[in-house]
Parts: sequence; structure tokens; C-alpha cells
Amino acid sequence: MARDTEYVLKLLGEYGMVTPEQVAEARRKADASEGLIDAVDALIQDGVVQDNELLTMLAQQYGMEVLDLHNYEIPKEVLETMNAETVQHYNVVPVMKHDNILTIAMSDPTDVATLDTLRYILGGDVDAVIAPESQIQEVITKYYTTDVEQMNQFIEGADTSDTELVNGQKPEDDDGSELDDDAPIIRLVTQLILDAYRMKASDIHLEPMEKRYRVRYRVDGALREVEGPPKYLQANFTSRVKIMSKLDITEKRIPQDGRIQLSTGDKDIDLRVSSIPTTHGESIVMRILDKASIQLDIPKLGFYADDLEIVTKIIGLPDGIFLVTGPTGSGKTTSLYAFLNTINSPSRKIITVEDPIEYQLAGINQVQVDRHVDMTFAAALRSMLRQAPNIIMIGEIRDLETADIAINAALTGHLVFSTLHTNDAPGAIARLVDMGVKPFLVATALRAVMAQRLLRRICPECKQPYTPNAQEIKMLRLTPEYLANHQFYKGVGCSKCGRTGYKGRIGIYEIFLVTEEIGKLIFANEPSGVIREGARRAGMRSLRDDAMRKAEAGISTLEEVIFVTLMDEN
Repeated sequence: MARDTEYVLKLLGEYGMVTPEQVAEARRKADASEGLIDAVDALIQDGVVQDNELLTMLAQQYGMEVLDLHNYEIPKEVLETMNAETVQHYNVVPVMKHDNILTIAMSDPTDVATLDTLRYILGGDVDAVIAPESQIQEVITKYYTTDVEQMNQFIEGADTSDTELVNGQKPEDDDGSELDDDAPIIRLVTQLILDAYRMKASDIHLEPMEKRYRVRYRVDGALREVEGPPKYLQANFTSRVKIMSKLDITEKRIPQDGRIQLSTGDKDIDLRVSSIPTTHGESIVMRILDKASIQLDIPKLGFYADDLEIVTKIIGLPDGIFLVTGPTGSGKTTSLYAFLNTINSPSRKIITVEDPIEYQLAGINQVQVDRHVDMTFAAALRSMLRQAPNIIMIGEIRDLETADIAINAALTGHLVFSTLHTNDAPGAIARLVDMGVKPFLVATALRAVMAQRLLRRICPECKQPYTPNAQEIKMLRLTPEYLANHQFYKGVGCSKCGRTGYKGRIGIYEIFLVTEEIGKLIFANEPSGVIREGARRAGMRSLRDDAMRKAEAGISTLEEVIFVTLMDEN
């Protein structure tokens, strides 16, 4: 539900129901909740505003009726006009139907986008009355979630109906003319993005299937399918997203990349957009870059005290190269930004070269790669060195030219941060050598490599102890003595975590220091396995080791440890 909080606060002030001081305190509590509640919720929780008073005010403002759902009998045929997924997602319930107009009960009349969305989803006219949110939730619980199996069958039936509608023609108005959906499409696409943002999704996937248009959000690294628009709106959705991201809407044969910037209230949302042609249309992925959520405080990234001490020493060095490795989406950029933010000071000049610049950092000079004008990583680096920086950050070392310039910078008194795509930390050595960098240069310039992954956190609301199963015990080689001394937990699934048992993510790390012994192994061009064994002898913990520490502490599950670190252990 997209409540216009600022507008409601303004109305409350105009009606004399709150004072500026009460609004300021409510904003403070809303900010402290990190998005769990807004300022209006805070006013209600503190008893400054009563729920029924708020509803009455909004009803007067919008000329709507207030409906008391207690003891209100909703006909079965009306309940069946909407499926469980829809009422839960939009927090509304159908209450009556007359002359083909469906009336729904909603708690927030400022959320006009939901009404537009439901008109398209349901393929008809939708009107609204106001009801307390608690009563709406009671109706949803009573009629839509009492029998999970029955609910799933009902949703499947609704999906089949939607598929039949998809295969038909575009809906027409009573006079036979096609509906003009340009304005609603704008609202629908914007609403889709805002819904993903509120769910803290990292990506939005718009995927054209043969008979439907699938929408999925990536939340905490896992994809979740949500209710998408009808198939006949696929072209409209694609065109709208391409217009917003300044892509060529007439070009449907080649991949395209763009960017969207949205402003909602006091929040700015940036999205990186990628479009590629597929069999059934253009597949679009939007990566959400939430400036407010980026964590620039190193201790909050998930380091234990011993690893934090090592990292602090590394980023305090005067020169050398510090590499962060891991697959796409493992949090490398966030870690680098946190490092730079920590050592950023007026006495140091920091320059970065990135493709793209995901977040803007105050006090740091950031350069965007642009291959159309030959502004490559290597070209930018050569110019950057003439700027006499103390610290350089390279988005990624992709070729020998960039690697050579980075190493020369490190050998001439610069501290260089960058990333590589390798499975583990010691593997960065082989990657650099494969690029063509001489082993003795790697041994001399490289100070440390940190591999990382993101581990899903157990939802604190539904966290419960459990006993590892036989497969987990076997794959993790857990002994009876070990199991007797450790308690493990998992989330059973609740409304707070979308029934997944997980909420949020934390980093796991493998820090590889280039000691004198390791330097000799690199200089001798020893295989990665030998170098890794040497690092383990020197005290390096693997990703699996750090993940197990988080599982032992009740932060994550053994199942997640196996899933995230299986390839690394193999």
C-alpha cells in the first residue's frame, strides 16, 4: 500500500489533530524504524491520533463512506472476485458488487495507484470504501488464509482464468472502443517499482512467457514471483520502461542498457535497466540502487572482531593493492565503498574509476567509464595518476593493461582498491598471472585479497531451534561431539519474511594476506592449491569457516551455509 504520508500529515495539521512537535517526533520514530512504520503509524501507536479519527477525516476529505466490517456479511461470489495473493498484496478486500462495479474496502484512500492497478488486474470498474486496516486483516485471515491448500487451489484457478484472458483480445469499453491505458500504465510501472523498493528487492525481472507476463523480485538474493500484469499489457509495460530509461523503443532486436531515476517523497530511487530480446518479447531486468540502504560502516558489514582488525590494518597501509573478489551480487561494491568512506579525509585525495558509478560518495572524485569516447579503465587510470591521488579505486581489473597500470600505481606509492571475479581469495593470484602479469610483480604489489559472499539472515520473528538433518551433517562433516555443543536455528516462515524464514543478508569473508612465505610461493609461480594451503597454515579462514561461525551464532542456517559455500569447498 502506497500511503501518501506527507499529504496525510498535512491534512492532520490542517484539521488541528496534531502539532508540529508531534509530527517531528513521529518522523524521528519512523526514521528509527528503518522503514517498518511511517510517521502516521507512529502517531497512531503513540495515541496522538486514533485510527477511527484518521479514517473519518480521510473519508470527509475524499467524499467516501466508512464501512464497519464487523458483522458485515460478504457474499461468497464477491469474495471469489479476488484471489488470496491479490488481497494480501494490496491489503484490500472485496465487499460488494453492483451493476458490474466491484466495491473494495481499503484503509488508505490516498493510494489511488492501487485502485488503478486493480482495475487492470480484474478487468473492470472498481470503487472503494474506507475500513480500518485491522478489520481488513481480519477478513483476509478469515476468508483467504484459513485453509492453505484451498487458497492455493483458488489462486491456481484464478491464474488459469487470467491465462485465458491473456490469450483473448485486449479488453474493450462498452462502446466497443479499446481502452486508453497510457496513463494507468505509467502508474502501474511506477507502482511495480515502488512495491519492489519497499520489499527491499535488489532486482525486478519482467519476463515475457508464451501465455503470460511474469514479474519477479529478487529479495535477499532469492527470486520471488509476484502478480504481474495481463499478457496484453506486455508491450505497454516494455515501452514505458524503455521510455523511462531513455532507450530506443523502436529497437527490439539488440540488447540495450539504460538508467531510471525516480523521486518519491524524500527518497530517490536509481535503477540500472537491461533489456534483451527473447522468443516471446523483450526481457527486462531493473537493478535497484538504493542510496539510503548502502552500508558505509565497516563493522555493520558482518566482520567479526578479528577480521575487522585485519581489514582496518590493510586499508590503513600507505601503498599496495587490496582486491575484493566474488561473483556478481556478492556485495563487493558495498565493501569497497565502506572502505573508502572509512579512510576518506581532507588530507587524502581519493579517485575512483567505475562502470557504472552506482553510488555517489561525498568528498571522493568518481570517474565514469565511457567506451563510446574511449574512456576505458586503462585510459582513465593513466589520467588519474597525473592527478596525484593518494588512493585509487578501480571498479574491476578486466585486462592486462588495467592490471599493469594498477600494479605500477601500487609500486609508486599509491593504495589501490579493486575487484576480480574469482571463487576464492587465493584464486586472484592465478587470475592475475593468467592475464599476463609477472608473478614477481604480483608478489611485490599485492597486499591482500578478500573473497566474500552474502548469507541470508534468519528472520528474527519466526526463529526457532532445530536439529540438523542427516544430509547437513554429512555435507558439513559435523561430529557428534560438535553437535552436542552447538545449537542451530532456522526460520519457520511468517508474514514478516514473506514465508521464507529469512530476512536480510550478512557478509561472509575469506581474507588472504600476502605474507613473506606467501610472497615466495607467488614468486615461484606455485599452483593455487599450494598457495591456498600456505594461506591456511598462516591462519586464513575459508568462506565456509566464517559461514559456520555465523550459523553457530544463530545468524544463519546450515542449509544456507551449504548453498552459499558448496562451490568454494569443492
